[in-house]
Amino acid sequence: MPRLDAWTSRGVVITDGAWGTRLQALGLEPGTLPDSWNLTHPELVLQVAREYVEAGSEVILTNTFRANAITLAGAGLADRAWDINRAGVEISRRAAQGRALVFASIGPTGKMLMTGEAAPEELERAFAGQAEALALAGADALLVETMSDLEEARIAARAALATGLPVIVSFAFDTGRNRDRTMMGVTPEMAAAEMRAAGVDAVGANCGAGIERFVPLCARLKASSGLPVWIKANAGLPEWKDGRAVYSGTPEQFAAHLAPLAEAGAAFIGGCCGTTPDFVRALVAAREAM
Repeated sequence: MPRLDAWTSRGVVITDGAWGTRLQALGLEPGTLPDSWNLTHPELVLQVAREYVEAGSEVILTNTFRANAITLAGAGLADRAWDINRAGVEISRRAAQGRALVFASIGPTGKMLMTGEAAPEELERAFAGQAEALALAGADALLVETMSDLEEARIAARAALATGLPVIVSFAFDTGRNRDRTMMGVTPEMAAAEMRAAGVDAVGANCGAGIERFVPLCARLKASSGLPVWIKANAGLPEWKDGRAVYSGTPEQFAAHLAPLAEAGAAFIGGCCGTTPDFVRALVAAREAM
């Protein structure tokens, strides 16, 4: 089974951009679970995946960020969890066609363990079911992303590691004066130490803020873990217009941070909320200019 260093040995790997941003542009209504489109609008999900491959992404994700049974239950889709996850991988693999790796996305449940909204055993079952479906569908690696709670991250990491695939765990640092803590108060040093102890293959930061804040986050994650670092920043901070988030960052501004991120230890660089295939093209061009 390939490990991440087999893919990063030649330098920074360019990943994809936002999926929700593109799906909304294609008609996804606010409040609709994007993952459901794997079954109802697979051709549009495939279009997004292909856009990123054609833009130069060497890794693309899957449209499965909210496809755990707990979150799907809120949309009346818990019984379709297996189908939604398998379809998500199959769609991205069709788009990749050997030109990109497929890292399957696993997001948080949205339930708070510390308040008793969900029990650890519920999360274990949900993440184990999702990870197994994604692995059996042919994902190259599993990405646990946008985590805030260390305990939920540990549970998801265990489930992902049980598949035998490479596992990355990424946190959303979006709180505090310097936006260097998660909503639950987790620092990069805490996240890095815990995930290294859990045995994951890489740690990361995604969402939360614009890319200018990710250089110090990246350096801290690298120094504290010694692992490859995954970076996926937003296209700046959003402004809300007509019920939708609008991001003001440009592809050129975003890509200007590729070299500093690489120097800080980033092995994978891509975009989160608000980024598009144009951002990927700019990252590819910036890497070529290094």
